[in-house]
Amino acid sequence: MTVTVDVHPIGMVDQHHRGGGPLLSVEQIDVFYGAVQALRKVSLQVDRGEMVALIGANGAGKTTTLRAISGLVGPRSGRIYLDGEPIHGRPAYRVVKSGVALLPEGRDLFPAMSVVENLKLGHWVRRKDKTGLTERIDKVMEFFPRLRERAGQVAGTLSGGEQQMLGVARALMSEPRLLIVDELSLGLAPLVVAQLFEILAQVRDSGTAVLIVEQFVHMALANSDRAYLLARGQIVLSGKSSELANDPEVAKAYLGAS
Repeated sequence: MTVTVDVHPIGMVDQHHRGGGPLLSVEQIDVFYGAVQALRKVSLQVDRGEMVALIGANGAGKTTTLRAISGLVGPRSGRIYLDGEPIHGRPAYRVVKSGVALLPEGRDLFPAMSVVENLKLGHWVRRKDKTGLTERIDKVMEFFPRLRERAGQVAGTLSGGEQQMLGVARALMSEPRLLIVDELSLGLAPLVVAQLFEILAQVRDSGTAVLIVEQFVHMALANSDRAYLLARGQIVLSGKSSELANDPEVAKAYLGAS
């Protein structure tokens, strides 16, 4: 597979680490699982007020990239900064406290607990602020009127789309500056996915940046500001989503064409 490297240069962004730069900076990270290298010198950034898509074929390294940013796996080399503060090497719970929330593939809800109980668990890292819990639930529910109607319903009885809404809502309960979503569309009808993307756009516009991994590549590009294409553990293309949507190299890399 031949892929043109990087329509926009990606490199070190140290000049941003003293304020005024990107919210998230991932710089040249390498990640290994045992002796197998999953990521090679991956660099990307997410600015404030942006929704950024990370696309690529299965096994390209998308989920590993999200796990590295979230502190679930540690990069062997490279650096990760949130608003100029280094977060690489921190355990996951400290990354959440720093302002990063991950909605993993499969949602990982507590199916026997109610909608509100699941939301309260999302507020765990802010649990000392007991007076702010009810206010935060109300604020998050503004994005999800359907969940407000089902506040006392057991999560396991919700539809697939409603469960994904609850997953996003629970992630927002930690008051993140960056929301990371892994496979928004998993198991959902295209109409439901479109509704979820509309909600994520509202989240972005409210001040929370979004980094999303999505297999529905055209929908991801249609709803994001910028995008990065991963292939075999490396960033091979980046740019405005509107430009990448018409770039033949995306189809080549994503579909495995030569």
